[in-house]
Amino acid sequence: MVLGHKNIPVNRVGCYVPGGRYPMVASAHMSVVTAKTAGVKRIIACTPPINGELPAATIAAMHFGGADDIYILGGVQALAAMAYGALGIEPVDMLVGPGNAFVAEAKRQLFGLVGIDLLAGPTEVLVVADATADAELCAVDLLGQAEHGPTSPAVLLTTSRTLAESIEAEIGRQLEVLPTADLAGLAWRDYGEVILVDTDEEMVLVADEIASEHVEILTRDPNYFLDNMSNYGALFLGPETNVAYGDKVIGTNHTLPTKKAGRYTGGLWVGKFIKTVTYQRVTEAASVLIGEYGSRLCDLEGFMGHKEQCDLRVRRYGSMR
Repeated sequence: MVLGHKNIPVNRVGCYVPGGRYPMVASAHMSVVTAKTAGVKRIIACTPPINGELPAATIAAMHFGGADDIYILGGVQALAAMAYGALGIEPVDMLVGPGNAFVAEAKRQLFGLVGIDLLAGPTEVLVVADATADAELCAVDLLGQAEHGPTSPAVLLTTSRTLAESIEAEIGRQLEVLPTADLAGLAWRDYGEVILVDTDEEMVLVADEIASEHVEILTRDPNYFLDNMSNYGALFLGPETNVAYGDKVIGTNHTLPTKKAGRYTGGLWVGKFIKTVTYQRVTEAASVLIGEYGSRLCDLEGFMGHKEQCDLRVRRYGSMR
């Protein structure tokens, strides 16, 4: 008897890269390069124009990342065109890539017709800090993610009362000079939080409950949190790294779970583009043995057609022994 499995790349993938004020080079790399590395046979990429102009940098990133077809098409209509096949686009088997609330809803509705990477909400950041961290660094890293949009949660979790009580003033100081303060300031005002606890153990418990997309560890022993935390999209350990590194250049994927989805999934990676299928082959003797067990189980469950499948093999191959 032989039981096994095979790993097969998805055949066609649609990679969506959102628009915005500026080209989204890193987002193109995160989806297109990852799919290419997985061995996807055909990669179709879509991105909208920026202010009526071709997003040259995004297109270049898609091309050099390995996209086979590139369309200047954005929003829900791009996802629908790739999923159903329209405008000369071949229907894809899987859709990946970030986007706004409308893009996320489109992916939710299309899931089943096609596979998706994950349902991503607004960008989230959790900074876990103790008395070794300083307010300037914490504020920079909170606002750096809050600038994604006015609904992006930014949370400071700390055991330091001094840090907790000083962070608001430091954030206010930095907002006075931050070019994206119009977005970051609203996000901090409406979705910012400061949580003060007593111990590192409590910080682990609270952090796992929050299950943030990005978690920065600014403590004297970052490895303690690496060893003990379970729920997050990506960890950034120590003051030397930060979420911007992960978002743009360091190599880990920035398409990550939000809205507590880190409890049950990680982010986009090569394995998301690979399906694992199984196969089986049995000898005549093994078919008789398995068939006898299978027949009794099918009878117990009331599946008479299934039972006959087993019984036929028992009759046929049992007589050959």
